[in-house]
Amino acid sequence: MNLEVNAIFQIAGIGIIIAMIHTVLKQMGKEDMAHWVTVIGFVVVLFMVVRMLDNLLQEIKSIFLFY
Repeated sequence: MNLEVNAIFQIAGIGIIIAMIHTVLKQMGKEDMAHWVTVIGFVVVLFMVVRMLDNLLQEIKSIFLFY
């Protein structure tokens, strides 16, 4: 349970930081760079979610003894 809450806070923290960086870059007139930062943040979160899903599927395989 602790890992799940920790992962949720990590994803939320990344989202808040990316939103702040996006806003600052957009105010500076660098919208292209702001969009790239958003895309990179999305990819980082996507990799985190994929890793967690892999762990979940490994647990399911071990519970039901699938090889």
